[in-house]
Amino acid sequence: MPRTYADLLREAREQIRELTPSDVDALPDGGAIVIDVREDSEWEQGHLPGALHISKSYVEQQIEAAAPDRDAPVVLYCAGGVRSLFAAQTLEQLGYTNVASMSGGFQGWKSAGLAWDKPVVLSPEQKQRYSRHLLIPEVGSAGQERLLGSKALFIGAGGLGSPSSLYLAAAGVGTIGIVDFDVVDLSNLQRQILHTNDRIGERKVESARKTINALNPDVNVIAHEEMLVAENVDRIIAGYDVIIDGTDTFETRYLLNDAAVAKNIPVVHASVFRFEGQLTTFIPYEGPCYRCLYPTPPPPELAPGCSVAGVLGVVPGIMGMLQANEAIKVLLGIGDTLSGRLLLFDALDTSFTELKLRRDPACPICSTEAVAARAEGRPLPIPSFGAPAAEQPFVLGGPA
Repeated sequence: MPRTYADLLREAREQIRELTPSDVDALPDGGAIVIDVREDSEWEQGHLPGALHISKSYVEQQIEAAAPDRDAPVVLYCAGGVRSLFAAQTLEQLGYTNVASMSGGFQGWKSAGLAWDKPVVLSPEQKQRYSRHLLIPEVGSAGQERLLGSKALFIGAGGLGSPSSLYLAAAGVGTIGIVDFDVVDLSNLQRQILHTNDRIGERKVESARKTINALNPDVNVIAHEEMLVAENVDRIIAGYDVIIDGTDTFETRYLLNDAAVAKNIPVVHASVFRFEGQLTTFIPYEGPCYRCLYPTPPPPELAPGCSVAGVLGVVPGIMGMLQANEAIKVLLGIGDTLSGRLLLFDALDTSFTELKLRRDPACPICSTEAVAARAEGRPLPIPSFGAPAAEQPFVLGGPA
């Protein structure tokens, strides 16, 4: 005898455990993965704080990414508590052992006077542009909104800054600042893909703005056509969420590091030399800073720039894309950054090597003593730039 809708609903209620909105609200942080199975238009009208969004139509396809552990507690909810029951049945068929449905759904949650979030709604064009991000649980609409509200600063519009700025612009980072006082030269075009042959002699910041806005006109490009020096570094980096370091001198790297630590701004650092590249992320007080890694600069003959030593054009491209990946993780607060790790790349054998890094307890910039001295207005014991090089990992030099 054919079963009716009422039969199916009764069976679902007999099979699936139900929690009230108060039960769900009482769960400890991290006590369960809460998933909203309503449609996009319903999600945009409001949702439970911290919930993930997977429309019921896509539960089978996307649940493993959101809840890889099939024994972890999962709570599903919809508008009134019916669709979530059927979605929970699907999860049990997929082998999930601890699934519950929230009775009353989102309407019951609101009626109980519990807090809920209303996301900023993306425009139809933004939904289409960032559609592949919206499918990823770790990004989704909330993450995309976070990217759109983020500000990234690029020190240099060269070989490293070119690919990293393009990928952050494509990702939807809302504001991109670029510090560069140079003009486009023919020799740049072997690796600096922001620029084109018809822009030779043009200011790099203006050339970069044209390319970035041609890719994504929503990005606000702020041009800082000036050299980064002690007199302007605090002003330039203020207000940015992450800094992508493509600097070409050790003096500038130390200057940037010291200012970024003082303002608690993460710096994604990379450098290149011929066929090799280095990459790490400096997150103030979480991992080492640049001075922990390189207490003093090496002699110039050990770290020549690419104008002297040369560089394979694709190497800064690879390192710059990795910088963009690190910056996105920093901005979204996802994954494991390279803080405390130094990644070495060799293009000739396509190998990556990782070195563990530690904070220097005597670092003149990020140590406990340095933090106390800064708070009290005392001078920091920073070694002079011309001091002899200390024992330290091999330094890759070179403007890209």
